[in-house]
Amino acid sequence: MRSAFAVAMLLGEDVGRTERFVAPLVLYAGALAVLFGGAPGPLPAPWAASALLLYPVGAWLAHALAESEDDDARTVTLSAAGGPWPVAAGVLIAATAGVAVLGLLAVVWGVVAAWGTATTGSLLDGLLAHLACGITGAAVGSVFSRPVVRNEGVALIGALVVLVVTGTQSWLPPVGTAAAALGSGRLGVGPFGDLVVALLVAVAATALVVRVEEGGGLRELGARLGRRVGRLRR
Repeated sequence: MRSAFAVAMLLGEDVGRTERFVAPLVLYAGALAVLFGGAPGPLPAPWAASALLLYPVGAWLAHALAESEDDDARTVTLSAAGGPWPVAAGVLIAATAGVAVLGLLAVVWGVVAAWGTATTGSLLDGLLAHLACGITGAAVGSVFSRPVVRNEGVALIGALVVLVVTGTQSWLPPVGTAAAALGSGRLGVGPFGDLVVALLVAVAATALVVRVEEGGGLRELGARLGRRVGRLRR
């Protein structure tokens, strides 16, 4: 675990040095200015949009972190970290730290803009919902990056499709239900449940990245599925 945190710090420094974090940060801050400008309405409803927006921002951050090194530098990092697990986990740890800061910014901004309408319960719900959306986005971004998807165009299109399809379904945890619970009061699995699902998605994404990094790859997975389908047909 110590290696994963070391990788997270290394990748964070790389992204900070190249300023690849600036675009998602500015866009999210601009969106918050629009959402919470004027009279946003009583909380927690305004947080539904800011939590949902953190979904693609989390994917953007994770992709930037995963792509911050070229192949040679990544090989060195893999060797120094002791394998693909610390590197894959480091990407998600660094991205989670980023979305946690942005989520806290959204919650605090909402409290200030809609002063007097927040309760302790709504504050907790808002924080958990932002974390759930951001962490899930980070998981998506880590999958649509090297080593799983090496083509930038394919990664962009694939990530956009997944983000739009899963982010617009209000019944689908963790993103859809988290945003819907804040906006319309639908309970779903609850804010804590959404966060747990998000963490499980992140673990699954990490396992997939590690599997591909170790050489198993999606091609081998497809071959295995094909063999199993062939056996069933017999």
